[in-house]
This record gives sequence, structure tokens and C-alpha cells, in this order.
Amino acid sequence: MEIDSEMTHERKQSDYTWLDERFEIQKEMYRGQQYSQIYFARLHLMRTLLYSLAPSWKPHLPVCKVLGLEEGKECIIVGTLFKHMKLKPCVLDEYSKERSVTPLVKPHNFMHPDDTLILEDESGRVKLGGSALSPAVYVTGVVVALHGKETSAGEFVVEDVLEAGLPPQIERPLDLKEDKYVLLFSGLSIGSNSSNPLLFQLLVDHITGHVSDDEELGLAAQIVHVVIAGNSVEFPRKLLTGQNMASKDQSTLYEPIKELDIMLNQIAAGVSVDIMPGLNDPANFALPQQPLNRCLFPGSAPYNTFRSCTNPHSFDIDNIRFLGTSGQNIDDLDKYSEAESKLDFVERTLKWRHLAPTAPNTLGCYPFTDRDPFLIESCPHVYFVGNQDKYDSRLVKGSEGQLVRLICIPKFCETGVAVAVNLRNLECHTRSFNIQL
Repeated sequence: MEIDSEMTHERKQSDYTWLDERFEIQKEMYRGQQYSQIYFARLHLMRTLLYSLAPSWKPHLPVCKVLGLEEGKECIIVGTLFKHMKLKPCVLDEYSKERSVTPLVKPHNFMHPDDTLILEDESGRVKLGGSALSPAVYVTGVVVALHGKETSAGEFVVEDVLEAGLPPQIERPLDLKEDKYVLLFSGLSIGSNSSNPLLFQLLVDHITGHVSDDEELGLAAQIVHVVIAGNSVEFPRKLLTGQNMASKDQSTLYEPIKELDIMLNQIAAGVSVDIMPGLNDPANFALPQQPLNRCLFPGSAPYNTFRSCTNPHSFDIDNIRFLGTSGQNIDDLDKYSEAESKLDFVERTLKWRHLAPTAPNTLGCYPFTDRDPFLIESCPHVYFVGNQDKYDSRLVKGSEGQLVRLICIPKFCETGVAVAVNLRNLECHTRSFNIQL
């Protein structure tokens, strides 16, 4: 794409590889299966990995099953954590015949000082004690190896913890000599009270190069790919009653999608764009969310630069691997554990090698029978999470030389902030847009 100006700017090109196959639900059939099978698949794969790491971690200790524990004998056990939470909501409470006087609590965070951790494998389960394993950090669904010993009370006192750590990473190309950017934004929330069409148009004009400033034209020409990380639209709740709607209401309901399609049409005409579904978008609720139907985008879908993707979403661009979600996995961790910042949650999922450890316990997911698609088998170079309250970024280094850029993408409708990632050096910065009347 060329833009006429005092100086001609030509958009830079890149090679794109789509990697969403494992998140697509195609041949799977729901036959009433339970969620135990996805936990078994997770434990089997993660235990094989942790068994291979145990000899170099604690070479002098035997590895035992929970049922094979002996009182006072130090050993290593591997299993899935379960967190017993006093404040965790229960759906049965809503139908309880004996309602208490106090209303059902709905706090932002369900942590309580009396929360305890339990480790279980196929043979059994054991309550965990000691200060080495904090219930505030871990959640149900994380697979770990623990060093400790069983007490006479039947409790396993933990002395040390082994997490899976960062997975192997494909080599990052070092011959990228020019700046190329991937632009990330989320939470457009078109149709909500906080959305502003003028703000969106500023963003679109920046991406497509319809600006008068020559410096900004140069920045636009360096954008080789755009990712929209969920919550692109928001529908009027009063219309979603489950009843048949009048034609006028149907038209009102479609307006946000129509406006989004016009915006995507402009972007796809100049640069490749991926759109991921989010919590508020017209897609399935359970993870992995399947791509938004292309029929929703009659103006954008004909472009080969337009891709409707899954959530989570993974792709390579110039051999730089990206992995990201629309934010549900991190928001759920925020409810059932504690951290100083959202980036700490993001880093934990990477070190646990699992995108959504709380699924299916407190986060909806499809009941897979023979695999767990949320396991992180290859370490990304860029790991992003959409629809967060504010922008944040961190560079994480692994024990084997892995280098990962973690990014929290803020909600665009509230902040007017998009995030640009430089493929050459993994540095990132924000690009802010605002309208002052």
C-alpha cells in the first residue's frame, strides 16, 4: 500500500503463519462426558515433564504416589492442586431452601485466610501444609511436584516446590534489521455507553495512514499486522431477554456489528488483521472460544487479509511467536488468587505452562476427552492478554535463555490506548488516541 505525501511511504511486509489448530473444535463430539478426562490428560502430560525434571532437582529423593506415602519419609509427589476455598460461590446456594439472613457474598476476590491446598493424583489426595506453598498464589488445576514428608496427622508438609517452568522456545531471528510493528488493542466495546466512534476512527486512520503528519505516516507504514483481542462489541442488555424481538430491535442489535465491520473493512484494505472473540462478543462462552462467524462481516470477510480467530490465539510473524487471550483466564485468576499486578498472573500461567489452569473448575471450557489444548508446549516470544484495566509490560527470561515479552492490553474504549510491539527487539510502547472537544 502506498500513500502519497511529500515522501512516499510503502507499508512493510511480513510472513504470517496461523497456529490456532489446537484451539479449534471440529471433530470433537459432546456425548455427556465429564470434565475429569481433561484433568487426567493434563496430569498425564505434565507429570511426564515433571518426572523428567525431578532427578536434576532433588536427585537423592524417591518419587511416590499419594497412596504410597510413608509417615516421616521424605519424598517427591506429583499431582494436581485443588484449593478448598471458604468463600468460593456455589450454584446450589442460589436454590437453597434455608436462606440465611445475610445476602450471598459476591466479592471481587474470593480469597480467605482459611483457604487450604490439597494435592491429588489417580491414587488419592492429601492435604498440604507448610509455608513453602502459599494458597494465595496457587489455584485449582495447577500441576506441580512437591518435596516434603507426611506427618502422623496425614498432612504432607511441603518443603520445596517444582513448577514446570518456561517451555522450550523456537529461536528468535536475529537478522531483522528494520523496525516492524504488530499493533494490539482490545475492548472496543462498540455499542456501549463508553464507546466513541470518533476515537475509533482516529485509530483506523492511524493504521491506514490517512493522516497529514509525515512522521505519523512513517509509523503507520511500519505496522505489518493488527490484532483485536476481544470484546469488540457490546449489545444493549435490555434486548437480550430470550424472547422474540421486533424487527426494529433486531436492527438495533445488529448496529454494533455493522459499525465494527465498517472499521475492519478499512483496516483490512491496507494491512492484515486478526479479530479474536471475547466475553461480550457473539461467540460461544466456553474456552476455547471459536472464531466469530464471517457472515457477521460482509464488508471485511472478502479480504484475504482479514482473519477471524479463536481465543486463545497463536501465530508466527517473521518467525516471532505470539500467544494471547482476550483476558478471561487472567480475570479468573484474579478472583481466586492474589498478586501485586495482573502481569504476575500472566507470568505464573507461563511458568505453570498452562493458559487457563482454573478451567474447567471456575472458568468455562469445552470438555475435551483426550487432550488439554491450553497446555503451553512452545514458549512464545510475545504473550499478550486483552481487556485489562491498564497497560503493563514486562520482559521475562527463562532458565534456558527464553525471552518473553508479557503485555497487558488495556480496554481501548476507556483508555484510548493501543500497544505496538517491535518484531526486531520485542520492545513495546503505547500509542494513545484522545478527542478533546
